Amino acid sequence: MERQIFTAEHDAFRETVRTFLAKEVTPHYEQWEKDGIVSREAWLAAGRQGLLGLAVDEEYGGGGNTDFRYSAVLAEEFTRAGAAGLAIGLHNDIIGPYLTSLATEEQKRRWLPGFCDGSLITAIAMTEPGAGSDLQGIRTTAEDKGDHWLLNGSKTFISNGILADLVIVVAKTTPEGGAHGLSLLVVERGMAGFERGRNLDKIGQKSQDTAELFFNDVRVPKENLLGELDGAFIHLMTNLAQERMGIAVAGIAAAEHLLEITMEYVKEREAFGRPLAKLQHIRFEIAEMATECAVTRTFLDRCIVDHSDGRLDAVHASMAKWWATELQKRVADRCLQLHGGYGYMTEYRVAKAFTDGRIQTIYGGTTEIMKEIIGRSLLG
Repeated sequence: MERQIFTAEHDAFRETVRTFLAKEVTPHYEQWEKDGIVSREAWLAAGRQGLLGLAVDEEYGGGGNTDFRYSAVLAEEFTRAGAAGLAIGLHNDIIGPYLTSLATEEQKRRWLPGFCDGSLITAIAMTEPGAGSDLQGIRTTAEDKGDHWLLNGSKTFISNGILADLVIVVAKTTPEGGAHGLSLLVVERGMAGFERGRNLDKIGQKSQDTAELFFNDVRVPKENLLGELDGAFIHLMTNLAQERMGIAVAGIAAAEHLLEITMEYVKEREAFGRPLAKLQHIRFEIAEMATECAVTRTFLDRCIVDHSDGRLDAVHASMAKWWATELQKRVADRCLQLHGGYGYMTEYRVAKAFTDGRIQTIYGGTTEIMKEIIGRSLLG
């Protein structure tokens, strides 16, 4: 089915993204995978190309465009290129809204220009060793010391953790407040007591630096409080829909791309004297995946438009996230199977997509959490 949600401007932007990927990302990606981290030059190149801070006001160096369809184009093209390591979606769509909607004028002028030109790489630190999706389990504390906060604790699984120059940390500022006693504090590179642990060794997305972070008596200036004191829970809930949409968009794009390369493979690969595509079982498998992708794409495109118009709610974002990422996982497994032994070889795209995509049903809220959100909305 022909997609109808994009205009000529979106199509032109897609070509810009493809050109950027071909020039600045693909030639270097194998080395980044070996290094376990992308080059900072790639972030600066993305800034020069105008791919960072799409929704940031022009006065701070951004694109001044809040149309989520441009973010969807970025997610789709980076997914098709297998370039998850350069986490522009995390930077633009997850962290960006915190800075544009919560930062004071002084904070915006201090941070947003670098955010947009690629000289300030960002991360958000919420997950802890003993607390995943449970905000009430957060143990990192920030004690009010008059002119600063004294931050202590640790975080894990932090994307961009090694490269990040600016980290939004979720910390407990009112111990007895539970989930409603949390605040967002911005920790900057070079602050005394802020240390990075190892670059975690993952099964996929090898070039995306993911780290442990440690805060030992870090003196965070009072002017680095982001948003309302004890307001982190509401701030986090407000921005989760967009985070989940970005993951969902990548999910369906990955499934569609895997289907495309698998269709080409079964047309060329022969077994028992004829192409695999001539076998009824193979045709049935392809037919099932194509139908699932088409149905999912229709729903996702509607969610993209609704989100661009400010009408997407948390429940439908959760539906999109769990369904698209579970489809991605299912299609990756079936496509690898159809590749046979070659699918297990890392030189084949399907093998890399299989390991890179496995995290999709976990981060941004697990499938189980998504179902719980949906179930509560329906049954109370």
